[in-house]
Amino acid sequence: MVMTDKLALPADYPNWLSSLKERIHTAQQRAVLVVNRELVLLYWQVGCDILERQKAQGWGAKVIDRLARDLTAAFPDMKGFSRRNLLYMRRFAEEWPDFEFVQQAVAQLPWGQNLLLLTKLKTREEREWYVAQAIEHGWSRNVMWHHISTCLHQRSGNAVTNFDKRLPSPDSELAQQTLKDPYIFDFLGVSNEALEREIEDAMTRHVTKLLMELGDGFAFVGRQVPMEVEGEDFYIDLLFYNYRLHRFMVVELKGGAFKPEHVGQLNFYVTLVDEHLKSEDDKPTIGLLLCKQKHRVVAEYALRGMTQPIGVAEYKLDLPADLARYLPSIEQIEAELQDDETDEEGPVDG
Repeated sequence: MVMTDKLALPADYPNWLSSLKERIHTAQQRAVLVVNRELVLLYWQVGCDILERQKAQGWGAKVIDRLARDLTAAFPDMKGFSRRNLLYMRRFAEEWPDFEFVQQAVAQLPWGQNLLLLTKLKTREEREWYVAQAIEHGWSRNVMWHHISTCLHQRSGNAVTNFDKRLPSPDSELAQQTLKDPYIFDFLGVSNEALEREIEDAMTRHVTKLLMELGDGFAFVGRQVPMEVEGEDFYIDLLFYNYRLHRFMVVELKGGAFKPEHVGQLNFYVTLVDEHLKSEDDKPTIGLLLCKQKHRVVAEYALRGMTQPIGVAEYKLDLPADLARYLPSIEQIEAELQDDETDEEGPVDG
């Protein structure tokens, strides 16, 4: 008897199979999160033990070396008990003494991300800010490193806007925090003398990195988006949609310094998007004017007369000197990544 795949299956079988696959996938993800959480809590407890015994008994580096050898011998399948990682555990426990905070927040992040927080940030306030952002937005280790290395905590919500006058609360606060100042476009590979069209070309070529810099929830809609009014054509430089804010964002790019008349043009484009593209379910469109230089007070005056919600921010085509000092050399990055692969145990993103 020849068996075939043409069996009489229930009509709802495909939908049931799809639902079952999704449940299995979700269970797998939860299992990974549980493993990571338990691992981070274990490392914190080991770090606490080391701290307490060093303070009480006064032992130092030689005991750490012996402990690393003994734990590695006892658990040969685990790669997290090197001397280097034990020292990280001690520092981890020292920097986060509150077990409740570790349990509820820090343990939600993989060990690799916790190492970035320990080694790349100087204060607890900065670390707590990045912990909250990473949990809220689901950052990978690479995304976290990008935001730390470009000092996102200093730039977030820093743009000049009129959102508090043109958007209701709490929408105004959410939209404000979405914008940055300055934006760092060092990944575009263009010089500071590049023209607007050259910068736009580079942005569309590197749209994935551009979206990362813009922030969570942004999707690229188009470049030089045509809009017609009374037979006359107008073109929007860059158009995005943010699915978290449920609104379009019109971006106008200027190759030079800010001028008050720039916001009038952007105000017009935002109005066009609201009239022709925004659906009933979308919230009001916001505009973002990106320029190489701005005077904050001049920008504030220029925005007062605008009817639409608009922000003004600078952009940099290379990493500013005050931020570049945070970046290690390529050799350091490669060495640290190699060490992390050796020292970590369990699933680690990035």
